[in-house]
Amino acid sequence: MNQSGWQVLPYLSTSCYLVKRENMTGRTDTPVRVNPDAWDEEYSRKGRLFGGSVFTLPGLLPGPDVLELGCGDGKTLSAMVHRDWKVTTLDFSTRAVILARDAAGLSANLVIGDARAIPFRPETFDAVFAHHILGHMTQGDREEISREIFRVIRAGGNLYFNDFSTRDFRFAKGSETEPGTFKRGNGICTHYFTPGEVADLFSRLAVVSVDYRDWNMRIRGRDLPRSEVTAVFRKCRTPEG
Repeated sequence: MNQSGWQVLPYLSTSCYLVKRENMTGRTDTPVRVNPDAWDEEYSRKGRLFGGSVFTLPGLLPGPDVLELGCGDGKTLSAMVHRDWKVTTLDFSTRAVILARDAAGLSANLVIGDARAIPFRPETFDAVFAHHILGHMTQGDREEISREIFRVIRAGGNLYFNDFSTRDFRFAKGSETEPGTFKRGNGICTHYFTPGEVADLFSRLAVVSVDYRDWNMRIRGRDLPRSEVTAVFRKCRTPEG
């Protein structure tokens, strides 16, 4: 444990941490229940997986506490660290955290953990980003993460969500493991959302916006449709019930 109260994972370096003591939920023995082997293998074989430009980040008030769930290889994080934000990012894949650290340097707190049991106290963050993480979870896991997001967002704070939609050209490719969820050859499952499904998933939060974002990607001379559901939700200051 270092002077700042973080338990350091020495094999990653002092910029990567397991949990921050003063924000812990008390569930110090909570295991990482997702098996990260498929993702670790994918990152080990291919390195950085996510190319292209970073989506436009929202404007937040100065100095917010921001949580990114599922940092992946640090694509979004590398843009976040240039904002006046106090960023914490979480991923269950050790290989992903190493790549995110390399992308962001020492400007963010990197945590290895499970989004279904976020190791922070209630109302710790002003904003939570969940970009392309819930689509890799089962229906039950998505519901658990939704509850955890609601728990750790402060009143008046926002959730920013992005994940692939049923309009995407990869929808229905692979073996279907649950309705709308398909496993491909690399062993990684992807769920494809509709706007209504996303709104229902985060029904504890107020909808600010939810819609499709569509574009074309040229692959081997063909323009193929890509599509996401992108949404913003807010935790009301005086929630009903």
